[in-house]
Amino acid sequence: MRRPVPAYAAAIDEGRPIADLNMTPLIDVLLVLIVMFILLVPTITNEVPITLPGPSGRVLPVTTHRLAVSRAGAVTLDGAAMSDAALAARLAPVGRDEQATLVMATDPAARYERFVQVLAVVKRAGVTRLGFEGLSGPAF
Repeated sequence: MRRPVPAYAAAIDEGRPIADLNMTPLIDVLLVLIVMFILLVPTITNEVPITLPGPSGRVLPVTTHRLAVSRAGAVTLDGAAMSDAALAARLAPVGRDEQATLVMATDPAARYERFVQVLAVVKRAGVTRLGFEGLSGPAF
């Protein structure tokens, strides 16, 4: 004699295999793909305009200027100490010269605020060819 089947289990036949397509994993994969596209599309479409040197047959000499910021915040350009106003006046021709490059070296113990102030002066002077000098030895 068979046991009575409860009403809520009447639709399930335990003897037959389930032939329906399980949609839950497909929906999960779809949602993951949508989230990935939402996160990646802004980074793919972001552009930073830069000017790269073109292929030319001749090599032009490069003039390198060294700008140093000391631990105390003093600024020197090519070894000559100067104020921020004098620095802006001296950097204006460097910004217009196509062969000039400015290399900025900052003491690791210098205040970051002072570094940003000097960098703002460099930007206002129109210098576009700027490099940063790293540490040559241990920092401590």
